Amino acid sequence: MGKSFFIVAALVLTLGCAKAQVDPVSAMNEVSFDAVSLEIGNKRYNVEYAKTFEQRAQGLMFRKSMCEDCGMFFKFSSPKYAGMWMKNTFIPLDVAFIDKNGVITDIKPLYPHNLESVGSSKEVLYALEMNQGWFAKNNINVGDQITIY
Repeated sequence: MGKSFFIVAALVLTLGCAKAQVDPVSAMNEVSFDAVSLEIGNKRYNVEYAKTFEQRAQGLMFRKSMCEDCGMFFKFSSPKYAGMWMKNTFIPLDVAFIDKNGVITDIKPLYPHNLESVGSSKEVLYALEMNQGWFAKNNINVGDQITIY
């Protein structure tokens, strides 16, 4: 019984772990996002809004594509040196870190599945992720003002 019990216990534990690895992904895919309107350079953009811990934790993970002017706006709980990474993210992105006054402090590239945190150079309250190259294409630069509606 000892050896058989050990094999059965190991099998049950393995199956339980496999299930545990799938369930968090399923649960994360159920997170819904609010929308927010941003004005940058006299043009308005409607993007998804990640303001809760759960929304920020999921971000743009698991998505295979995103429309040209689509993106996600993150609001942190308080100003901080923020970092973003690309776990389970398939789309190359750029992130603009934004201070509490709505001024862009940094624009940095993010690469799919990169687990290295890309950080802000100053304390920020917000971040905006858009398709890679979007900020340059739209002539949006460090120092530009973003208005939140």
